[in-house]
Parts: sequence; C-alpha cells; structure tokens
Amino acid sequence: MQIPASFEYERATSVSHALELLRDKGPEARLLAGGHSLLPMMKLRLAAPEHIIDIDGLAGELGYIREEDGELRIGAMTRHRELLESDLLARRVTIITDAERVIADPVVRNRGTIGGGLCQADPAEDLSAVCAALGASVVIRGQDGERIVNMLEFHRGPYQTAVGDAEMLVEVRIPLHTGVGSAYEKVERRYGDWAVAAAGAVVRLEGGAIAQAGIALTAVGPDVTSIAAQDALVGQPPSEESFAVAADLAARDCSPSTDQRGTAEYKRHLARELTLRVLRTATARALRGDA
Repeated sequence: MQIPASFEYERATSVSHALELLRDKGPEARLLAGGHSLLPMMKLRLAAPEHIIDIDGLAGELGYIREEDGELRIGAMTRHRELLESDLLARRVTIITDAERVIADPVVRNRGTIGGGLCQADPAEDLSAVCAALGASVVIRGQDGERIVNMLEFHRGPYQTAVGDAEMLVEVRIPLHTGVGSAYEKVERRYGDWAVAAAGAVVRLEGGAIAQAGIALTAVGPDVTSIAAQDALVGQPPSEESFAVAADLAARDCSPSTDQRGTAEYKRHLARELTLRVLRTATARALRGDA
C-alpha cells in the first residue's frame, strides 16, 4: 500500500481564507482541488507537502463558465465534466470539448478541475496545450491583488508555474474572435490514458488567408507551443502545403523522449501527423463557423 508522508490538513471556506492559510503555512503548503494530480504524487512520495489546504468547497465561488468582455472566463474550480458538457464551450472553443472527451475517465472528470490540471504543469497534461493554442491567460490572486499572466509565461518548466507561494490561480481567460476554428487530437495506449502524443490547433481566417494560428503539443517535451509553426502559417492560404510546413516545424521543435509509451522517433512522427490533422479540422470548422 502506498501511503503519503504525514501532513497537516485544513479546509478553506473562501478564496480569501485559502490565501490567508497559504501565507500563514508558508512555502510547504499545497492546495488540494480535485486531488487527481496531487494525491497520486503524494502516495508515491514524489511530493510531500507539510500542509494541505483543501479548496474543494470553493467550487461555488470558482466554478463557472461565462462570456464577458470579449472573452470566455472559466473559474479555476470548474470540473472537467462541466467543461465537457458546456454548450458555450462547444460553440465557441471546440478544442476544449475535443480534449475533454479524451481526458481520463468519468471518475476523474467528475472531480478534477481545470485549475488543478494547469497548476500541476505535467508535460503530458492536455489542457495546458489547449490553453496555449488558444492564447489564453490566467488570473493569479494573492492578498495584495491580482495579476494576469499569459500561458507562455505561466508554465516555467515541468511541474513549475508562475504561481507564487502565497498565491492561487482563480480564473482562465480565453480571447474570442470571429472566423476561428479549433481542434485537438490525441494518441493514447488505452482510453483515458496519458497521451503518447497530442496536438491542438486554433486557426483564424481572414480574407482567404490565415490571420492567426495557435499550435501546441502534449507529451513531446516541456515546450508545448511551436512558435515557428505558428508564424509559418500567418499570411498563408489554408492548404495542405502550408499545413505540411507547419507540421514539419512543430515536429522539429518538439523534444520527445523514449519511454514505455514509445520511442522518441515515433512520438515525433505523431507530433507531425497530429498537427496536420488538427490544422485540417480547425480550418474546416472555421470555414463552417463551428469554432
């Protein structure tokens, strides 16, 4: 039986209370949301926080999906199941719905949260790539106020984020545009498993050309976003030729490693093929107005 190291436990009653506890308990305190990222690491002794602050009860305060000021705003305690079942997300950012269909299983989706997944910063975590492709930003709150950080700056390495010791992520913000399509595809060994490789794409069309593009990969290295691939698409017509150039660049820029899920060569091949697929689907959806 795998048993975590001993820790102190306290349940937060509000965001303000959680921030007070983080300040008082110091840098060895960790927030517990859905628990499906932190608890397995604690059982394996890969994480051994001295203090656990349970924020599960804050879903009423931080569990929401709404459109406001030209953005989609998603509370950090929004469950995967709620993301999957949201008609608003399915209409405006289909890439999230695509990803949620292949994230874990119903048990995990019922408890896991978008904020918990992003803050875990696992290189094989799906929503980090999705949010990067969407050009999302996150709202980080401390006792001195809030700050907004874009996804390129939020993830600072595997299992490392821009959230400070006495701060917490409270919201994800996704800009909305017209003429946009998006898609996400994943290869996994079995349903609900971590990705062998996955790719997400967001394409905005204007005047018959690609005006903006977002491409992000999962499980093929620490850098999820392929800036070169994105830049190569801008100004180009949405064609197999332009998609192939972008896919080649995305595969070139990733850094997969050989493990039990496959060889580095195989994962790089998947990165290219999946990038091609999601660009085709995202473009088709943009042309149809399906987001």
